[in-house]
Amino acid sequence: MGVVIPFEGGEGGCRASLEPLVGLVQADMDRVNEAILARAHSHVELIPELAGHLINSGGKRIRPMLTLAAARMCGYPGEHHLKLATAVEFMHTATLLHDDVVDESDLRRGKEAARVIWGNQASVLVGDYLLGQAFRMMVETGSLEALRILSNAACVIAEGEVLQLSVSQDTSTTEDAYLKVIGAKTAALFAAAAEVGAVVAARPRGEQAALESYGRNLGIAFQLIDDALDYSGSTEKLGKGVGDDFRERKITLPVVLSYRRGTKEERSFWKRTLEQGNQTADDLTYAKKLIERHGAIADTIARADHYGDIARDALAIFPETPWKAALLEAVDFCISRAY
Repeated sequence: MGVVIPFEGGEGGCRASLEPLVGLVQADMDRVNEAILARAHSHVELIPELAGHLINSGGKRIRPMLTLAAARMCGYPGEHHLKLATAVEFMHTATLLHDDVVDESDLRRGKEAARVIWGNQASVLVGDYLLGQAFRMMVETGSLEALRILSNAACVIAEGEVLQLSVSQDTSTTEDAYLKVIGAKTAALFAAAAEVGAVVAARPRGEQAALESYGRNLGIAFQLIDDALDYSGSTEKLGKGVGDDFRERKITLPVVLSYRRGTKEERSFWKRTLEQGNQTADDLTYAKKLIERHGAIADTIARADHYGDIARDALAIFPETPWKAALLEAVDFCISRAY
């Protein structure tokens, strides 16, 4: 958490880090982490065992930190933001458990995926348990608006998962269609996580909308960088096996761009490997060459920069505080992972 990564953006280059955000929310996050462990407990031994495997696997927990920082930036003095942040992390953890089953992934954050150790059925059911606990905590805050926002996000995320299935392995997928998928699958929870921080602080609708926009665009940028890293990064940076998207026959933005810009022969390669699932040992290397040849990584990162700019602009209405500065640097950090 909070590892400094060089970021070659901005004037003269800078070093983007999560450290400012981590430092500001540390006391709150300590309590959130305690709540995560307590709420993952059950007399059914498999539940805390399986949930703990993923919860303790070293994720940055950016989403709950957004909730905490947004609430504090909005001047919230209470404690309900702690339950909302815990609920956000449980929602995220549940989606990871479900995703790994759907995608048949073997690695998660550099470790064996829970489904590999305990099986698909246990992973899905423990994910459902965590979602149930998340909704319990939302209700405990007494905020119907926060409950509305997060429950709506849960529905949108599920829709995004189904939508991804419908475009999966379809090389005719457009950039717009793909952005719709990640807007639902990834960005919806980032948006809700940030927005409920303003809601719990009872801030005006304009500030709530600004934080929703910040989170949504940060989430899109975050996912686009993940897409780029799958073809250009390392397992350590990505938190899963490099090339997993290719092996799982996922259509991501680097593929969309490379396919559109490719020759007839190159498009046949993508159809064979992704649509037909006929892959050989050397295909990933060739896929990377095609993506590099057509500038798809650089353009995917450029798209991420664009959404990062929108996220930064969304915070312009807030006064200059360490909280705002840390949230702005979080945008730089998410994009800096590509460098």
